[in-house]
Amino acid sequence: MSLSDPAGERPAAAGPTRAERLERLASEQFDLLVIGGGALGASTAWAASRAGARVALVDGGDAAGATSSASSKLVHGGLRYLGLGDVKLVREAHRERRWNARLVAPHLVRPLQFILPVGAETPYRPVELRLGVFVYAALSGFRDGRTGRLKPAEAYTLAPGLRRDAERTYVAYHDHQTDDARLVLAALRTAELLGAVWLNYARVESLRITAGTVSGADVVDAVSGERLAISARAVVNATGPWVDHIRRLEDPGAGSTVRLSKGAHLVLDCSEPWRAAVTSPLPEGRVSFAIPWYGLLLLGTTDEPFEGDPATVRPTDADQAQILAEAATSLAPDVVSAARVRSAFAGLRVLPLGGTSTAGTKRETVVTVGRAGMISVAGGKLTTWRRIGVDVATQALASIHGARPDAHAAPLVGAADPDVVSAELQRRYTELPEGSAPHLAGLYGTLAFDVLEPARREPALFEPIVPGAPDVLAQARYAVDYEAAVTADDILRRRTTVALRGFETEGRERVARFLP
Repeated sequence: MSLSDPAGERPAAAGPTRAERLERLASEQFDLLVIGGGALGASTAWAASRAGARVALVDGGDAAGATSSASSKLVHGGLRYLGLGDVKLVREAHRERRWNARLVAPHLVRPLQFILPVGAETPYRPVELRLGVFVYAALSGFRDGRTGRLKPAEAYTLAPGLRRDAERTYVAYHDHQTDDARLVLAALRTAELLGAVWLNYARVESLRITAGTVSGADVVDAVSGERLAISARAVVNATGPWVDHIRRLEDPGAGSTVRLSKGAHLVLDCSEPWRAAVTSPLPEGRVSFAIPWYGLLLLGTTDEPFEGDPATVRPTDADQAQILAEAATSLAPDVVSAARVRSAFAGLRVLPLGGTSTAGTKRETVVTVGRAGMISVAGGKLTTWRRIGVDVATQALASIHGARPDAHAAPLVGAADPDVVSAELQRRYTELPEGSAPHLAGLYGTLAFDVLEPARREPALFEPIVPGAPDVLAQARYAVDYEAAVTADDILRRRTTVALRGFETEGRERVARFLP
């Protein structure tokens, strides 16, 4: 396998500066302005850029700074959606997760086996779950590996934290996991290589409307305070939890189109390596996940209605207690001890309006067109992020008689087999700390070589950001130079894994010298 970049281009010697991004936004006429730098905004910008459109994207916070960095990190078909009767969604999600793993971002989307423990307290009978995973595997064409009943010894080997229980049976199925924030950054970087310009911390204060049609936005740069007007022939609102706020900039009388659900997660120490995740069925159609994540254990999630300012969402002590208690239905007590918790995070799901509970609501995409022509998109599943972006870009460009985006999957910049990249990194950079090569290969793919190249001239960049984590100082420099990082949080939470490992305080001191 070649390690040349599948996207066909390499980054320039230096990425665009913030001043250069601002200059382009203020001076150019764009075909499409995307408001919102999460998964849906990034995929829309990528799809439109592939079609040759002149694209701008702005976000009031950081890229992937809200929902798109607070998911369960899964690219999955949605086994529980079979119980909701949404076979079409499951079939589409299976197709998209395979494309993500095989072509779009194989370094970021990786296969993962899942185990369903079935006991007396499980709200489903064993035969129902075995039938469910069989249908689930059938919808994916039986392409993912062994599905069905596991012997207890096999289950305990794959997931050593399982609670030993002679009365339980175990059922296996397959899905994928990802690094959600880095997936979004890869899409933004790819759109940028295709000519798009994107800027974080650029808050939209008002929409520009000409002859009754939306024609851009007035934006404030939160870093410099500079105000600028962005001109565009079409505008897409992909602001997630803020989607209705932006809609009301177009029409102050616009009603609500979505409701919000809070999902919290915990990251725990893991004393033994896990090779499979655990899915524990809960009442009301919910599940509890225990997922191996970068050598740690990711637990979650909660699902409760949320009202108020989306910027205020935080994990609480009650969330932690709930997550640990629900995980304890399947995991050993020492595994789910509060003393093992390294970090916690929370985000907001954007759901269609409806009368059922948030847990029972289908994860459908909500698309509306405002009175001045702005297209607003929210919701859906991370798994189908690419396809949603293609559909929204197609609708937006059709409104201005632009080219139709290519619906076929394509690789993101850096896309490669992470094992191949890791082996080459270890060969080229013998100074790397143990464990850093596979870690960097999984975060960046072939871009890992660009991340590390400055360390040849400045060997201190090979040092870990903090002891005990595989992220290195070269990543902090790269985050600022190429990935528009502005704050320590940008680096530690969304461009590396330092904060979620519980090393945020130590990390802040180490990355401060790289910040603009």
